[in-house]
Amino acid sequence: MPPQTPDNPAPPTGEAPSLRRRAEDRYQVKLALPLEMLKEMPAQDAQLLYHELRVHQIELELQNEELRRVQVELEAARERYFDLYDMAPVGYCTVNGDGQIREANLTAATLLGVPRSALVKLRITHFMPMAQRSIYQQCCALLDTFGQTQTCELQMITATGQPIWVNLVANMARSAESAIILRVMLKDVSERVRMDAILQVKNAELERARRLADKANSAKSDFLTSMSHELRSPLHAILGFAQLLEGGNPAPTASQKSSIEQIIHGGWYLLDLVNEILDLASIESGQMALAVAHESLAEVLTECQSMIEPQSTASGIVVNFPAFAQPFLVLADRRRLKQVVINLLSNAIKYNRQQGTVTVSVSQPSTGRVRLSVRDDGQGLTPEQMANLFQPFNRLGAEHGPQEGTGIGLAVSKRLVEMMGGSIGVTSRVGVGSVFWFELALAEEGT
Repeated sequence: MPPQTPDNPAPPTGEAPSLRRRAEDRYQVKLALPLEMLKEMPAQDAQLLYHELRVHQIELELQNEELRRVQVELEAARERYFDLYDMAPVGYCTVNGDGQIREANLTAATLLGVPRSALVKLRITHFMPMAQRSIYQQCCALLDTFGQTQTCELQMITATGQPIWVNLVANMARSAESAIILRVMLKDVSERVRMDAILQVKNAELERARRLADKANSAKSDFLTSMSHELRSPLHAILGFAQLLEGGNPAPTASQKSSIEQIIHGGWYLLDLVNEILDLASIESGQMALAVAHESLAEVLTECQSMIEPQSTASGIVVNFPAFAQPFLVLADRRRLKQVVINLLSNAIKYNRQQGTVTVSVSQPSTGRVRLSVRDDGQGLTPEQMANLFQPFNRLGAEHGPQEGTGIGLAVSKRLVEMMGGSIGVTSRVGVGSVFWFELALAEEGT
C-alpha cells in the first residue's frame, strides 16, 4: 500500500468499504471504459481507483507467494510420504475387490522378490501356496463381516520359490470411486517361526529327557528303598551281637574291646547312613508322609539339647541354647523337626574349631514366622561352596578331612523343612563362621 502523503491521502475509515466496492467494480470494467471517461473522472476518484488497484495487486502477489509456499510444502510432504511408504520396514499393498495388487511399496516388492512394476496387477494369492490361501480367505471373510482389522500368519512363496512366513494385517477402505479396497501389511517373521520350530523340538527333547530322568530317578529311589530295608536287618543283628560281646562274661580283653568298639561305631554309622538314604529316597519318591501339628519349638530344643550333649562334650564344643519366654508353637512334624535341628547342631559341632562355641537363637523375621539360627565358629564357607550346599552326597571337600559324613543330612533337612512349609538358608564368612537357619510358620492361637 502506498504511504500516506499530502498528495496520496488515506481514505476515511467509514468510506473504505464503499470505495473498495467501487474500485472492484471499476476494476472489472476498466478495459471497457473509454479513455475519454477516464480523462473526465474526477482526480479524487481516479486516485481512489489507483489505490484500490494497488491493494488488489499486492493482495494477489501475497496470495501467489502463499500458494507457492504451500505448493513447496506439499511437494516436500509428498516426498517424505513416499520415502516413508517405500522405505518402511514392512510391506504395504493396496488390493482391490478381485484380489489384484494395485499399489505396493518397495519393501513389499523386495519381500516377494519381484520389481514393483511387475507386482502391480498380480493377485496377492499368486504368492500363496494352495494350502495357505484358505487362511487369507478366512481373514478377508472376517474383515468383510466385522469390518475390523484382521491379522493372520501364513506362508508365502517368493518369485524365486523361497518360502517365507509373514504376519499379514488387513483393513478395509474405499477408493476415490467408492470401490472397496484392502490395505494389506506384510511383515517377515520367518526367523521367529524358525526359532519357534527349533524351540518346539528342544522342548520335546527336554520332555523326553525329563521323562527318562523321572523314570531313572524312580528306579533309583525304589532301589535305594529296597536296599535300605535289606541292609537294616543285618545291621541290627551285627549291632546286637557286638553289644552282647561288649557286655559278655568273661569281659573281653583290651584288644577285643577295641575291636568291638570299632564294630559298634561302624555299625551305627552305617545304620545312620542307611536311614538317611531311606529318608532321601522316600522324599524323592513322594512316599514320605508328615504328621504336621502344633509343636512347641521350645520343647523340641530342650529335647535336642539333651540328645546333642554327648557329642558336644566329646568334641569340647560349648553349645548355648536360648531361654524361652514363650513356647513358639509352629506347624511341623515333631519327629522330622527334631531331625532337622539335630542335623544342624551336629554339623555345627563337627565342623567347628577347637574349643569353639555353637549359639542357638530364635527370632521372628516377619509376622507369622519364626526363625531358628545355629551359629558356629568354624572356618566358614566360600561363595562357591555355598552355591553347592544342600546337594545330596556333596560334602564340599570335607570328605578329605578327618570328620565322618555322607553329605545327605543337609539335603534331607532342606526337603523336610520345605515339606513343612518353611525355608532354610545359610550365611557365612570365611575364617569367621557360618549361621544355618530355617523358618517355619507360627501356629495361630485357638486353632
